[in-house]
Amino acid sequence: MSVFRAASGSLALYKVRPARVIQVSDKIDIDLGDGKGKRVRPKDIVILHPGPLNRLEDLVELNGELTEAWELLSGEETNLEELSSLIYGDFTPASAWATWELVAEGLYFEGTPEQIRVRSQAQVAADQQAQEAKAAAEQAWADFMARLERRAIEPQDRERLVEVEKLALGLSENSRILQLLGHQETPVNAHRMLVGVGYWPDDHNPFPRRQQLPCEDPLLDLPELPQETREDLTALPAFAIDDEGSEDPDDALSLEGDRLWVHVADVAALVTADSAIDREARSRAANLYLPEKIVHMLPPQITHRLALGLQPVSPALSIGMRLDEAAQITDVVICKSLVRVTRHTYGEINQRMDDAPFAVMKAITNRFRARRLANGAATIDLPEASVRVHDGEVRIRPLVRMESRDMVTEAMVMAGEAIANYALEQNIAVPFAIQPAPDKAETPIGLAAMYAYRRKMKPSLSRTQEGAHSGLGLACYTRTTSPLRRYLDLVVHQQLRAHLDGREPLSLQQISERITAVEPLNGAIRRAERLSNTHWKLIHLKRNPAWQGEAVVVEVDNNKATLLIPEFAMETKLRVRRELVLDSCIRIAVREVDVEDQTAWFRPLG
Repeated sequence: MSVFRAASGSLALYKVRPARVIQVSDKIDIDLGDGKGKRVRPKDIVILHPGPLNRLEDLVELNGELTEAWELLSGEETNLEELSSLIYGDFTPASAWATWELVAEGLYFEGTPEQIRVRSQAQVAADQQAQEAKAAAEQAWADFMARLERRAIEPQDRERLVEVEKLALGLSENSRILQLLGHQETPVNAHRMLVGVGYWPDDHNPFPRRQQLPCEDPLLDLPELPQETREDLTALPAFAIDDEGSEDPDDALSLEGDRLWVHVADVAALVTADSAIDREARSRAANLYLPEKIVHMLPPQITHRLALGLQPVSPALSIGMRLDEAAQITDVVICKSLVRVTRHTYGEINQRMDDAPFAVMKAITNRFRARRLANGAATIDLPEASVRVHDGEVRIRPLVRMESRDMVTEAMVMAGEAIANYALEQNIAVPFAIQPAPDKAETPIGLAAMYAYRRKMKPSLSRTQEGAHSGLGLACYTRTTSPLRRYLDLVVHQQLRAHLDGREPLSLQQISERITAVEPLNGAIRRAERLSNTHWKLIHLKRNPAWQGEAVVVEVDNNKATLLIPEFAMETKLRVRRELVLDSCIRIAVREVDVEDQTAWFRPLG
C-alpha cells in the first residue's frame, strides 16, 4: 500500500475513531464530528484514504463480500487498499473506513493499514466460538438478573447467588449482584435479598454461620469407660431438675443428712486432656443453643452414655458439702461415683419444695444465698424467656421465677465455690471465673433499676489467678457443673480426676492456653445465641401482626422510652408524647417488623 500524505479532505485514523483532515501546517487540524475539532501532530494520526472526504457522515455502512475476500487471501498478507477493493469492489473513504473496522475487529484480519494479516480458519473458528460463548453468557446473565427482579429464581441460579450468601454470612464484603441491583453491599441487604428471591426461606437464621461457628455436631468415636473404683452412692436418691424439654442433664442433687451432694456427669472419664475429642471440644468451646436446634460441643452419643438419669445407673463426679454456722462451705468431699438419678422439671419439684428432701435442700441453699447477698451479690431479676422452634412453629415461654430453680442455681454455685477453694488448697490449676465490681455497687429495686444496674456490670472473665466474682458475691469461684456443655467446666473435671488418680494435672500455662483458645469463641457463641433468639422472636411477631401486650418502662430519655416486654424478654424503644413513669406498664401493639435488620417497631395503645 502506498503511504498517503495528509491533505485537506483526507480520511485519518485518530486513536480508534475516524477523522477528516481540515488543514495541514506544522500541525494538522482534524474534524472529529459533532462539531468537535482538534489540532494534532502528524504522528498522532494515520491517513487511511487521500480523499476527498467532504463529511464524516459520508462514512456509511456498506455491504461487501467479506467471506470471499478472506478465503481468497488465505495465508497471505495484504493492505487496506487491496483488501477494500476485494471486499467492496472499490477504494473510497467509506470503503476504506469499513475495511479498517473489520481489521480492528480482529476476527478475519489483523495488523496495520500498511500490513494486514489474514487470520487462519482455525483462528477465526476459535474466536467465533469464544464470541458466541461470551454472547450466550451475557444473555444468561441478563436473564438471571431479570429473574431476580421478578423474584422468580430457577434451580440453576443458586450457584450464582453463592456470592450474595457469602456476603450475608460475613465471609466477603462484596457482591457484584447487589452492585448491579443498586443495593448497598451489607450482610443485612444480602440477607434481605436472599429471602426475597426464595434462595433462603423467610425464617432462615444466618447468625451462627455469620459468627463463623460450626452448625453441625462433631463426628468422633468414643472410647469405653475405664474400669476404675467408684463410690457407690446409688442408695442416695438423686434428682436431676431441669427445664421441660432439656436434653442434656449433667447435674443432680442428693441430700445425706446435712450434707448436700452435687453430682455431675463424669465426662472427663471419656474425654481426656489433649485427646482428639478434647481438641475438638476446645475448638468449639461450648454447646450452641439455638431455638431451632442444639449444636453440641461433644459427640451427641456421649450425652446418651453419661448424662445423669438417661441410664439406670450413671457414673458421676460427686461433690459433697456442708455449711458451717456462718454459711461457709466446709467438709468438702470429691469422689468418682455411681449414682441413681431420676429426672424432674422445675415445675414438678416446685410443688414439692416443702417435702423431704427438698425442704432441707432449700434451707441449705437459702443460707448460702443469704451469705452471698450480704457480700454484695447482684440481685438482678429481669424477664427471661425460652424460645424454641418445633416444625417451623416458634414457641416463646416466659421463664417463671421458682423456688426450685433458685435452689438448683444456688447448689451449682456452691459447688463452684467449693471446687475453687479445693483447687487452691491442693495447688491444682483451674480456670477461675472472676468479675470486677461495678464502679458503684447497688441493690436495685424494680425492673428499671435492675435494667440500669445490669448495664453497669462488668463482664465475667476466666483467669488462672483466683479473684472475686462480684456478681455472685464470692471471693473465689470456678464453673464446674456443666462439662457436657462448656469446655472450661470439662477442663476443671480433667484436673480433678488427675488429682484424684494421683496423676500430674495440667500446668498453669496449659490452663492459660485453653482459656485463651476458648474465650473468643464463648463471645461468638453468646452473640449467636442472642441474635438467634431475637431472630425467632421477630419471626413470631411478623407471623402475628395483630399482637398486643404489656411492656414495662425501664428508661426515659426526652421523648424516647426504653421498654421491656416480659412476654418475650425483649427490649424495644418507643417515641412517646406524654411523660412516662419508670416501672409503669403500658400496652403496645406491633407496628412493623424487619427481621433482617433485627428490628421491631411498636405503637402505644390508649
